[in-house]
Amino acid sequence: MRILVVEDDLELAAQLCTALEAAGFAVDQEHDGEAASVAGTVEVYSAAVLDLGLPRKDGLSVLRDWREAGCTWPVLVLTARNRWSDKVAGFNAGADDYLTKPFLMDEVVLRLRAMLRRTAGAASAVLRVGQLEYDVVHGRFNLQGQGLQLTAQEHKILAFFMHHPGKLLTRSEISENVYARDLDPDSNTLDVLIGRIRRKLGGAAQLVTERGQGFRLIASDEAAG
Repeated sequence: MRILVVEDDLELAAQLCTALEAAGFAVDQEHDGEAASVAGTVEVYSAAVLDLGLPRKDGLSVLRDWREAGCTWPVLVLTARNRWSDKVAGFNAGADDYLTKPFLMDEVVLRLRAMLRRTAGAASAVLRVGQLEYDVVHGRFNLQGQGLQLTAQEHKILAFFMHHPGKLLTRSEISENVYARDLDPDSNTLDVLIGRIRRKLGGAAQLVTERGQGFRLIASDEAAG
């Protein structure tokens, strides 16, 4: 899942990116409001972490720009503004969650995962496809009751599929949602990674290729049917 971090404090932005990448997210970052406004409307993101006190354009204006442009992905406001009126303004502008500074990095990760789960329409914190489970809270995969060992990029790809079970995902959708914008993987790289994930899944769930279109993650009994 690809996240946009908008924070003008460069040290804090770096800390956020490190924590989110360690949690299995692909992360882009912007440090001023005008750049963030453009990035949110031309790039593909699963969610954003947005500070309000930004140079060149304030965070509330950025958020309104995104929503007016039709961006529906969830936004976590992360700010030192802790008055009730500030929170009301944030939610009215289109925020999905609001966290005040200082904060725990683990809480940012937890809130992001919860927002993404709700966006996917999942009520439970554990997503299931066949005998494959993904614990959204802890970012862990279990296969037939056993932990599934994945590389960082395999984890990102499979997590994206788990949030869209049964849905046909094109190559471009996968790449845009699991790679940061400074990475441009070729088609063969994605094929190799999906092939490795398939082998690790065994028969517990299946990544099905729709030739010329993309891939679906389905339960094995669906494939048999």
